[in-house]
Amino acid sequence: MERKAYLILENKMIFEGKAFGAAGEATGEVVFTTAMTGYLETLTDPSYFGQIVVQTFPLIGNYGVIPSDFESSHPYLKAYIVREWCQEPSNFRCEGNLDTFLREKGIVGLYGIDTRALTRIVREHGVMNGKIVSSPEITDETLREICSYRVTNAVMSSTCSGSQQYGDAGAKRCVVLMDFGAKRNICRELVKRGCRVTVVPANTTAKEILAMKPDGIMLSNGPGDPAENVQIIEELKTLVPSGIPMFGICLGHQLMALSQGAKTEKLKYGHRGANQPAVYLPTGRVYITSQNHGYAVVSDTVPSQGQVSFVNANDGTCEGITYRDFPAFSVQFHPEASAGPLDTGFLFDQFVRVMKEVNVNAAE
Repeated sequence: MERKAYLILENKMIFEGKAFGAAGEATGEVVFTTAMTGYLETLTDPSYFGQIVVQTFPLIGNYGVIPSDFESSHPYLKAYIVREWCQEPSNFRCEGNLDTFLREKGIVGLYGIDTRALTRIVREHGVMNGKIVSSPEITDETLREICSYRVTNAVMSSTCSGSQQYGDAGAKRCVVLMDFGAKRNICRELVKRGCRVTVVPANTTAKEILAMKPDGIMLSNGPGDPAENVQIIEELKTLVPSGIPMFGICLGHQLMALSQGAKTEKLKYGHRGANQPAVYLPTGRVYITSQNHGYAVVSDTVPSQGQVSFVNANDGTCEGITYRDFPAFSVQFHPEASAGPLDTGFLFDQFVRVMKEVNVNAAE
């Protein structure tokens, strides 16, 4: 039996649709992603912690649920909105359908609304909060709850509970991956290139990491406002002078920049999707990238020891930094993709090359 459900935005606009997934209500920050495939990776990307995710592509769920494509063990988003969901998926790898998956994971879903109109509102007015409810009545209490909602404690709610090892124990290069809400494919890409990866929680200290004697340090993606992670930023200030090669992705890019004195800002509606153009400034070449972020490093605040290497072709925001005084670089987009184009996977090769050049023990 179909159940009516509604999305109430903080500007008091209401969208009527139908409920699927878990029963109940959900409040969160409403964001949209333009990716046409990869809904499973979207659902399990920790960077969506605390958010209500809107898919702009009209049909979602047509290849079902495939656990081996998950980017984390479970969803971190608050709710999921689609125009239409496929009730009879078809794929040789399929192990279930979207509705059942959302119910099992406790994620509220809403379908049957005009997602294009909703996306235009977010683009024009900026990211705003919303609540999925069973009644369209807007009470003062409901509006207060929507307007006061904030994504908080995001990184510590998304990181792993303890260290984990991946790759060949005899690998010549050891990388410590700081998990701020890491997508699994970051680890896969490193292992594929002959690295042994030790994934550590976000609150691991610089002293503990240095004691592991890594050949490289990877700073992962993750959710929330980067500037809130004061203690992590302080630990990065200690790690940088060690001279160990560092590579930051998304939130990791922002946190490294903050540790060097740069500032970050919240974007009007963020960059989320698998078709974001990024210009590599040294050559002018444009790469199509996968992105998922609501904050960006302010280019004008990048310190003298850093140089902006990539910019977003649509709005000119900072998409990458290369550091001169220490062996580190970072990008705002996702070179590990999943889902998305593989254009910038060469950055993992670059990281391995830097480790070889800096640490003689990493050489083949």
